[in-house]
Amino acid sequence: MITTATTAHERMLFAKTAARSVGLLSDAQKAEALRAIASAIVRATPEIVAANAEDLYRGRENGLAEGLLDRLRLDEGRVAALADAVREVAELPDPVGRILDERVLSNGISLTKVSVPFGVVGSIYEARPNVTVDITALALRSGNTVVLRGGSAAERTNAALIRTMRDALAQCGIDPEAIQSVDEFGREGARELMRARGIVDVLVPRGSAGLIETVVTESSVPVIETGAGVVHIVLDATAPLEWATDIVVNAKVQRPSVCNSVETVLVHQDAASRLIPTVVAALQAQGVTVHGDEAVRHLSEDIVPATEEDWSTEYLSLHVSMRVVDDLDDALAHIRRYSTHHTESIITEDAANAERFLAEVDSAVVMANASTRFTDGGEFGFGAEVGISTQKLHARGPMGLGELTSTKWLARGSGQVRA
Repeated sequence: MITTATTAHERMLFAKTAARSVGLLSDAQKAEALRAIASAIVRATPEIVAANAEDLYRGRENGLAEGLLDRLRLDEGRVAALADAVREVAELPDPVGRILDERVLSNGISLTKVSVPFGVVGSIYEARPNVTVDITALALRSGNTVVLRGGSAAERTNAALIRTMRDALAQCGIDPEAIQSVDEFGREGARELMRARGIVDVLVPRGSAGLIETVVTESSVPVIETGAGVVHIVLDATAPLEWATDIVVNAKVQRPSVCNSVETVLVHQDAASRLIPTVVAALQAQGVTVHGDEAVRHLSEDIVPATEEDWSTEYLSLHVSMRVVDDLDDALAHIRRYSTHHTESIITEDAANAERFLAEVDSAVVMANASTRFTDGGEFGFGAEVGISTQKLHARGPMGLGELTSTKWLARGSGQVRA
């Protein structure tokens, strides 16, 4: 389905109009629409993969970083995973219409607080075609429409995905204008989206720290801020060698280009000689370059000297910084200084230290004895995620269906007037 809107502003108005009917869809209608979208994505796999190949070719020609190329890449397996995520969202409970509070006032008026859709959800992101599908699925399941700006790097892939999803909605008798893209309008489309206060109800940026900062500072639309991931793992004095090795390697290597991969490892000095040689060797065996302080360089070979900049760097690649700390207090101080408040984990057999870490670290997700790669909407049971919020208002951590709803109070009276 090709929209008849000719400007970015018109497309956003179309989404606003469609929000009225989408917000009234039943639980069954929304679930069926998502199942149709998932099936359509699977059928369109050859078209989507071919469009993605064009984007990848252009990305390499334009010198796109390897981490962004990995996020951009869609093969048959990844397309199937996108469809599976949509199906999972379809089976989740409807977040709309939940009764959050209810009471009867002394004058007899009955009050009920219920969850309602935002209306129009906008998103600005880069080189992440999975976001195109994830946000659309979550928005529709929560009764919202979407306006997407996915960036030039994934323009052909996003166009194929959006065309597929709009066609699926039309087949279900749902207004396909519920899914809009302003990609073809370039940076001006992004600027219009950021200025669309009163049309777009909430805006979610996903991408680099620079992109997020631009959206937060320039947008007149309310923003749910997602953050870069300078993620830490602390290897405490009692950290078991096997746990430390397996968790650090998993957190760095499984998919280094994502925001929940570890970027800095802090090692308690009492465990340094026991842990560092083995952990470093395991990382290096997987192609990881370790940037270490003097103590780390003393205990292992082929270590790149760490600089001050390393401690605040989100590598998104096979690089990790490592430092020896005096104690847990020193580790906590380092995290307070350099963390982006995304995800931090401690590996320890000391229950008191684990609980102290969980209580004191001020991040969206704080873990004990687990890989930071678990900070993910799918892993948390959301089916997919809008993003990982590092702010403290409304939403924090992986955002699912509930975070795409607002609330309203329903008052039912019988002729009461206020004295």
